[in-house]
Amino acid sequence: MERNAARRRRSAVLGSALRSTASVVLLTALYYAAPLDGGFGVRTVVTLALGLVAFGLLTAWQTAAITHAEYPRLRALEALATAVPLFLVIFSATYFLLAESVPASFSEPLNRTDAMYFTVTVFATVGFGDITPTTGTGRVLTTVQMIADLIVVGVMAKALFGAVRVGMRRREHPPLFPGDDET
Repeated sequence: MERNAARRRRSAVLGSALRSTASVVLLTALYYAAPLDGGFGVRTVVTLALGLVAFGLLTAWQTAAITHAEYPRLRALEALATAVPLFLVIFSATYFLLAESVPASFSEPLNRTDAMYFTVTVFATVGFGDITPTTGTGRVLTTVQMIADLIVVGVMAKALFGAVRVGMRRREHPPLFPGDDET
């Protein structure tokens, strides 16, 4: 019995690692393969807003899934491995489109890798060095990302850790009948 439980845990860890890796690889591949040629304009801003809404919905769905998962901590790591790269790709694509449309928006031209680098630099709050926003639009967009970063780190972390706590409590005290855990 103990051997089966250990095997099931190892399988869960491996599955979680593979799904997390697949999420990061898929989102990165989609970023590089996406036809980002529409320029920066109202459509880009609307797409950014819709992307952030999709990010929020994904996070809410992931949070609910964590509370019902057999291994809540692993599920939370999977959620982070999907949500954070999605967030970064959304902003990277937006910076790339801005740099393509208005080359003077940044201190140097940005290709997709440079846009991702800049996005991660802002997300990690390590400060600006070689690439900086130089136009009002670039600065506003960067400020929006900084505010969103704080929300992602604060709210998302609180939600995910809270969901892990709920999931762990549910594992310790399973409901007697199906549906008893619903409120």
